Amino acid sequence: MKALQILISSILIVVGVFCFAEPARAFCGFYVAKADSNLYNQASQVIIARDGNRTVLTMANDYQGEIEDFAIVVPVPVVLKKEQVNIANPKIIQRLDGFSAPRLVEYHDSNPCQVYRYRTLEKQATMESAEADSARNNALGVTVEEKFTVGEYDILILSAKESDGLEIWLRENGYKIPEGARELLHPYIRQNLKFFVAKVNLKQFDRTSFNALRPLAIAYESPKFMLPIRLGMMNAKGEQDLLVYLLSPQGQIELTNYRTVKIPSNVEIPEFVENEFSDFYKTMFQKAYEKENKRVAFLEYAWNMANCDPCSAQPLNREELKQAGVFWTSPNRFQNVFITRLHVRYTRDTFPEDLSFQQTANTQLFQGRYIIRHPYREEINCDRAREYQQATRQRQEREAQTLAKLTDWNLEEIRSKIDFIEAKPIPWWRRIWN
Repeated sequence: MKALQILISSILIVVGVFCFAEPARAFCGFYVAKADSNLYNQASQVIIARDGNRTVLTMANDYQGEIEDFAIVVPVPVVLKKEQVNIANPKIIQRLDGFSAPRLVEYHDSNPCQVYRYRTLEKQATMESAEADSARNNALGVTVEEKFTVGEYDILILSAKESDGLEIWLRENGYKIPEGARELLHPYIRQNLKFFVAKVNLKQFDRTSFNALRPLAIAYESPKFMLPIRLGMMNAKGEQDLLVYLLSPQGQIELTNYRTVKIPSNVEIPEFVENEFSDFYKTMFQKAYEKENKRVAFLEYAWNMANCDPCSAQPLNREELKQAGVFWTSPNRFQNVFITRLHVRYTRDTFPEDLSFQQTANTQLFQGRYIIRHPYREEINCDRAREYQQATRQRQEREAQTLAKLTDWNLEEIRSKIDFIEAKPIPWWRRIWN
């Protein structure tokens, strides 16, 4: 008998960054890692775009074996005709995965002995829509003078009015540039020079051939809003991970027959986790999964596709949304898309029913976000130095205890990996003369 499987392809990708308004002593934050589908050996991925009774369901296939032995069985609520079945772009699932994945972000404390005037970048940190690119560029003082492709490279010629605006624009559009780039960019902007910017065009680079089965997409109308997962357990060995990207014109899409729990989020963790983020997230997820008796779906992301804060990848543009199955957008309703990312880990015993959903008007925003704050480690000589150092050491201890609580990792081992800042006394004479 032919194998019956839905094994979903997973891939790492687009690097993005963000600017987040922090209270005292914080610079802009930088995205450094994310918990996408690459963390799991077998993570099935499904896109469901739904408006009213109309549904477009996209399933990715990562079949391992002889192609002639491949088979997929998916229950559907209606009889499908040929024109309702389509081959989807496999990269669209990667885009949704990258955009919605839980992410690790980092901040760098500034010198506590200096006073900074912070510009409010909150307006600049979001994009109202992809059609507002021009307005966004103007706000940052950036102009795209030319745009073209040469071979596998997408090339832009940019002009800019301010170095910080150009730095933000480059980071928001997925370019990796070093920290402190604005100081390096400023002299060239002052000379009214332009900027040649290039990155690899993945479609051109991968055009040689397909080395994996492409996703299947089906479109249908039915009042039934469900996702069959039971057949996928037929030859499953152990627990299965399922990532569901749900797209709606209104708000969050929720499960009706299982509880949904938010993944632990918005916590500060020690610096060393930057190099162990994969282990951290998998361990934390497993603990949360067991705590909930292995019978819940976890909400990892819920946000309007028109913006993101912080962004681990650019929001999908109109063409990408169309590839993901979104059929309700128009010039007047573009980006009227809300994405809900659910992570389900299941077995035959823990999830005895297929998944049933309902559309809601709930637009509450949520994301799995984990924060690293790097202390200021240069020499500091002012009255505030000792206060800052003591507060930072207390913060590092809280981070250690938070990590231990989330993962059950040994607290003493965690502490041994932390480079605790030292609270050095300030010489008494400095208080007089400074």
